[in-house]
Amino acid sequence: MTGKTITARVTHRFTASPERVFDAWLDPEKIRVWMRMALQDFGLPGDIRRVEVDPRVGGGFTFSDMRSGGEAVHWGTYREIDRPRKLVFTWFTSAKDEKENSSVVTLTITPDGEGCHASISHEIDAALADYLEPTKKGWSTMLAQSDLLLSQEQ
Repeated sequence: MTGKTITARVTHRFTASPERVFDAWLDPEKIRVWMRMALQDFGLPGDIRRVEVDPRVGGGFTFSDMRSGGEAVHWGTYREIDRPRKLVFTWFTSAKDEKENSSVVTLTITPDGEGCHASISHEIDAALADYLEPTKKGWSTMLAQSDLLLSQEQ
């Protein structure tokens, strides 16, 4: 890690309540559905293999899907869980990322009428500046697909 970080920021408006949006980010079955939808939105198969969640501070998660190059694994640890306002977790895709501990995601949910605004800030090593826009697109897609799932459940 260079010591310097940059932040990818995205926001999405949900018609669902803050509680429902927050819970969709910790419920393995909901994660499996909206993650599959997000991967398919990117043109990937959406072949989800693992969704493991230990939703407590210090607990971890592992998500994986099959791609042409093999299994893509994402994992991290929950640093803060403040239902329904804030979820902070690390996000890693390689042992190098984890060793550098340079990837922190903050999901902030703010009530807005009967719905809410969800904002994601993903702090990454400044050396990864080329990944800033794809990172924003990824989080935007995940927010949009979790919104679609929640709207279908109403």
